[in-house]
Amino acid sequence: MIGFFKRSRLGKNENGATLTEFGLVAPVLILMIMGVFDMAHSQYTSALMNGAMQKAGRDLTLENAGSRESTIDAAVIGQVANVVPGNATVTLEKLSHFDFEDIGEEEEYTDGNSDGVCNDNEPFVDANGNGQWDANRGESGIGGARDAVLYTAVVTYPRLFPMYGLAGLPQDVELRASTVLRNQPFDQQDTTQATGNCT
Repeated sequence: MIGFFKRSRLGKNENGATLTEFGLVAPVLILMIMGVFDMAHSQYTSALMNGAMQKAGRDLTLENAGSRESTIDAAVIGQVANVVPGNATVTLEKLSHFDFEDIGEEEEYTDGNSDGVCNDNEPFVDANGNGQWDANRGESGIGGARDAVLYTAVVTYPRLFPMYGLAGLPQDVELRASTVLRNQPFDQQDTTQATGNCT
């Protein structure tokens, strides 16, 4: 009978229940909070990158942009570096095209064997002048007068919070921001194009 009363009192004892419940809920709660902060930081960085790219795009369209290109690039990198960890990498890419409709397009070629691939010595238009057929006809750099330029920044940095593995996320964050601009018509646009043969 005494054992029954002891068990009955033990069953009604709620000391430590809050701690046990917190122990069950805490990992999920902490993971959610860190996830929210991680997403918020990524969104803020992305918005800042887009703003920096828009400003750089306006600056690069000016006639003297070629002489200030490195200063404009440094300004973009500096803006991004203010909000990402010190070991982040920022890569900038500028591809110039004859017109807006050329952006992201492959170089034209004659598909003589109808296999959908530029090969077997098939002729192609070397739009970017690098001597080989490319899936993107853009020429590296800001180009010349009236050219349409795709200006892209890619930033990669390790996540700020260590629990990314529990949420199935990769260790590094990669963000991209692009802007498209047209150079001012301070000169005639270069319309020359070379040809070549596919290997």
